[in-house]
Amino acid sequence: MATTLVIGNKNYSSWSLRPWLLLRHFGVPFDEVRLPLDTPEFHEKVWQWSPTGRVPALRDGELAVWDSLAICEYANERWLGGRGWPADLARRAVARCAAAEMHSGFGALRGQLPMNVRRVPRERHWDAAAQRDIDRVQALWRELRGAAAGQGDYLFGDFGIADAMFAPVCVRFRGYGVPMDATARAYVDAIYALPAMREWVAAGLAETERVGADEA
Repeated sequence: MATTLVIGNKNYSSWSLRPWLLLRHFGVPFDEVRLPLDTPEFHEKVWQWSPTGRVPALRDGELAVWDSLAICEYANERWLGGRGWPADLARRAVARCAAAEMHSGFGALRGQLPMNVRRVPRERHWDAAAQRDIDRVQALWRELRGAAAGQGDYLFGDFGIADAMFAPVCVRFRGYGVPMDATARAYVDAIYALPAMREWVAAGLAETERVGADEA
């Protein structure tokens, strides 16, 4: 039966990017349904796919999965043969911690620097709380990249779920001109070099809809 991923705008929807990027990177076939955010079409149709009225939502046959991290976990078991997480038990635990921290934390960063693929850097306008989030992200990236030195370009060497969870942060850092250390710059460049990421960014740049709250 068909697999469908329902997403919001590629320009704005950070939560949609995460599972989309994972599925596309690993070559999982799926149909894509894009519902533009904050539109009558979205509010009319999203309930057909998601019991929460939010995106992303995955429909695999009759099964509905409606959370970004849950979709990634499901994909890892259903299609990836476990490749979404590191093979080593301890590293897998750390990767899950990093993904969960991104999933539930960094509220100031998300609120003050909303994802916007089209955004170009201009004046800094985030506060100390967002800066603490930025500092924590970069410290975490330094720690993880240091432990994975020589094993690949991503947080645990090869691209995986933890990277998918942090991909929207890379968009935020570039779009807002966040000062980055050398590790962060190299990691952001690696995420943007992914063919799947280039595909998403190109589609986001081509969109014409505007969501005022995300044009900060």
